[in-house]
Amino acid sequence: MSKTSQIKTEKIPRDTLLKYEKLKDLLQDMNKVLVAFSGGVDSTFLLKVAQDVLGENVLAVLASSETYPEREREDAIKFVQKMNIRYSVIQTKELENPDFANNPPQRCYFCKTELFSKLKDIAGAEGIPFVLDGSNYEDTADFRPGLKAAEELGIRSPLKEARLGKNEIRLLSKGFNLSTWNKPSMACLSSRFPYYSEIDPEGLKQVARAEEFLKELGFVQVRVRHHGQTARIEIEPSEFSKIIEKKKRTKVVKNFKKFGYIYITLDLAGFRSGSMNEPLNLEGYSKETG
Repeated sequence: MSKTSQIKTEKIPRDTLLKYEKLKDLLQDMNKVLVAFSGGVDSTFLLKVAQDVLGENVLAVLASSETYPEREREDAIKFVQKMNIRYSVIQTKELENPDFANNPPQRCYFCKTELFSKLKDIAGAEGIPFVLDGSNYEDTADFRPGLKAAEELGIRSPLKEARLGKNEIRLLSKGFNLSTWNKPSMACLSSRFPYYSEIDPEGLKQVARAEEFLKELGFVQVRVRHHGQTARIEIEPSEFSKIIEKKKRTKVVKNFKKFGYIYITLDLAGFRSGSMNEPLNLEGYSKETG
């Protein structure tokens, strides 16, 4: 059953609307799905459309882990409850796997293999034929070993199959009046650690506290890259003047030291998603497998 009338289409290009229709057709053909839900822009949009198309034949599963901020999980739970979507929360234990905790470039492969394997088990027990993730059409542009895990385990990525990119998903989300339409990009906290530096619970807590503090100060898109005793702050260049203003700079230094950092630096290149992958580009890693 088409739900196009629910979305405000006036400012959405025809090509994007056609991709949206393709997405609905893909979901309709699947009939019953489990959606790996993180509360981010992509998975929220996918879950919303899946619910519109399939109604009660949708199960959202949220993963609770030390590698994701608590606030993100809480917001995701609030969303599914508000939308009356059936959901469950599972615990993942990435840090117990040395292949993950030792932080090689293929780290995400081990994480996603564990997650998707658990989701496949849940889907099997529920009689659900398809497990979906929120990967979009542009996600192959960076080094993402998690894509290999998804392919090996038969996980479907309908946004990618419909060729929907990030900006299109934001535009459609705005048409649905989803609060996530302009939500900053989010990634696993483990992505804040340089490859081959061990990921540990205390370091993850440091990063989470530091990033939350910056958001409380009003910074929108933030990353705190964890280099041992040094915090490398990435924010949008347009906000540089705000962070170096004396009062805010003093607060940042004071609180980051409380969190356990000795040196606090500002990355003059500004925020960029996946900046820890930049050394890999020099080493010639392939985008999916490493």
